[in-house]
Amino acid sequence: MVKLRVKVVTWEDVVRWTKELAFVILESGYKPDVIVAIARGGLTPARLLADYMDVIDILSLKVEHWVETGSHQEEAVIKYAAQGIDLSNAKVLIVDDICDTGKSLMVAKDYVEKYWKARQVKLATMQYIEPVAQIRPDYFVDLVRDWTWYMYPWNYVEDMVNLVKKILKEHAPLSLQEIIIKFQEWYNITPPIPLSETLRVMEYRGLVKKVDGKYELS
Repeated sequence: MVKLRVKVVTWEDVVRWTKELAFVILESGYKPDVIVAIARGGLTPARLLADYMDVIDILSLKVEHWVETGSHQEEAVIKYAAQGIDLSNAKVLIVDDICDTGKSLMVAKDYVEKYWKARQVKLATMQYIEPVAQIRPDYFVDLVRDWTWYMYPWNYVEDMVNLVKKILKEHAPLSLQEIIIKFQEWYNITPPIPLSETLRVMEYRGLVKKVDGKYELS
């Protein structure tokens, strides 16, 4: 039984989506002076968009919302807030990888308008998960009608670790082969990095221990 709907995203997907997104924005007539990337997920898409759209200035805001793969804290908050930035003469594009609840986008937009005094702000994401989002981005290219966890290339290790942790919380101790079977049952995807490598990383981080050939959480 699948417990979490997961889509593995490739680098090729990211390049294709950001290229499509760039043309959607350009064809709308909006030409931002500054791109603000929501860290961490928006950093790579923002850099690619800047290249396609000939935007020189990129800033970032660290927004904390998702605390673990598939789960989030109730409110999104700005971390390491930078003040004293003046964008009063700038048209701004705020970029994130995905609009899920939309709270990260809303918090970032409010901050950029209130503290950085941006003249105009628009929002862009690759994915827009329509059923759960509380805000609709101005620009997106992939409309998602069923909630799905998108596993982006810059998040493979973190996501794989968290997905394995979910399994071990319920079923430890398990051998590598048993974890492989459970992983397929729970998520129905081909792991983007081998589960053996994931468990090795988890051992280095002190998250799991191996006893008599089986893994359990430390």
